[in-house]
Amino acid sequence: MGYDVQHWIGGTETAGTGSTQPILNPATGQEVGTLHLGDAGTVDRAVEVATAAQREWATVSLAKRTQIMYRMRQLMIEHTEEIARAITREHGKTVADATGEIARGLETLEFATSITQELKGGFSENVSTGVDAHTMRQPLGVVAGITPFNFPAMVPFWMHPIALATGNAFILKPSERDPSASNIVARLYQEAGVPDGVFQVVHGGKETVDALCTHPGIAAVSFVGSTPIAQHVHATASAAGKRVQALGGANNHAVVMPDANIEFAAGQIASGAFGSAGERCMAVPVAVTVGDAHEPFLEAIAAEANKLVVGPGDDPTTDMPPVITAAARERVLRMADEAEQAGGRLVVDGRGLVVEGHENGNFVGPIVVTDLDRTHPTYTDEVFGPLLVVMHVNNFDEAVELVNSSPFGNGTAIFTDSGHYARRYQEEIQVGMVGVNVPIPTPVGYYSFGGWKDSLFGEHHAHGPEGVGFYTRQKAITTRWPAQNETVESSMSFPTHD
Repeated sequence: MGYDVQHWIGGTETAGTGSTQPILNPATGQEVGTLHLGDAGTVDRAVEVATAAQREWATVSLAKRTQIMYRMRQLMIEHTEEIARAITREHGKTVADATGEIARGLETLEFATSITQELKGGFSENVSTGVDAHTMRQPLGVVAGITPFNFPAMVPFWMHPIALATGNAFILKPSERDPSASNIVARLYQEAGVPDGVFQVVHGGKETVDALCTHPGIAAVSFVGSTPIAQHVHATASAAGKRVQALGGANNHAVVMPDANIEFAAGQIASGAFGSAGERCMAVPVAVTVGDAHEPFLEAIAAEANKLVVGPGDDPTTDMPPVITAAARERVLRMADEAEQAGGRLVVDGRGLVVEGHENGNFVGPIVVTDLDRTHPTYTDEVFGPLLVVMHVNNFDEAVELVNSSPFGNGTAIFTDSGHYARRYQEEIQVGMVGVNVPIPTPVGYYSFGGWKDSLFGEHHAHGPEGVGFYTRQKAITTRWPAQNETVESSMSFPTHD
């Protein structure tokens, strides 16, 4: 029969009144559980509970909030294996990869433990005679997060630790594909001492998303997912008067210069292209070879791809797991077919891969294709699977032009031994996150994550200092304390600072 995943509202699990859908294991195609889906009524109930809880939570001292965050950090460490195995069961990624995403999520939780430093206001004495000025940052109230399937632990952790530490209540709507990790986190927050109602989980599809985006009791919405849905969330929530942080899709390019260590670059780009079956917003689906680097790189990347072991995520020998759904597998295969039909050369062809004993799993082997036109959809569109397109240009300037011509601007990398070209690249490229000899330049938790162009809608990047700015608003206070017998002559003129 499997297990039930219900909403977490007011500190307890509740099935709600919505419909259900199966939870599938991508490695086997089998149903492993049942998810209870929410609706507008479920969101109403969660907001009602969160609003009452947030009023009390906002008055809790910063010292106590940070102590709770410290306890939560320790609980997450103790329960890492439980969460990682739940992710592997529902997402498909390897246990090691799931463990890694939990560790990266903990960076933001660790940042939240020092939230006292981020919430320090400014003070200026005697801005006018006998008048002082200072600022403070206060929570928004009830905020919501809508997160994708590919990082069911890390991406929500970009949001809720900072939201909670700054005094907000948080409602999380995780992906329907792999919901269990979020419920485990909710249970651990309760054990750490977060009051019931301050952190809640509501499951569901579009109806739930739209209810979160339009509910008058929600002050802000954070989103990570595909660009079309990011645009929808941004437009819908902004029209409802909310603060919105919507991170969209990507088609990240890695440039390989002729002076690069080709074997090193191939190994790193293989990790970026095929790790987690390419289902990362910071994956590397495009390599751009410059000049004489092209053929040596193709040879090296083929060697890297061909040695990967494809299998279920709970097998410790597996390098590359299945993709999330049968539909995702069909999309990757279709894009490879279309590339070949358009004259593309498949340097590595994983279309026929079958994993013995897992014939119904969503497996596809690594695919490397080159000789594609720059207008072909297999190059221009976000694949979100283990398919690497290798483009070839003549020089550095052409590489920069190719990368900048993409409508996406999430992440990019350059592989080179030249400080000159590395410096030019990071200055001239129109992308939010840049790696130099680093294929996946995801910033550490005390910096902020976010792209440019069609990869970000809204002003704020995720986590780090920009996360604090997103989940709080500044208040400026001007004070004067006249003596009891002091008289001040009234004036109808606008006040000046004398």
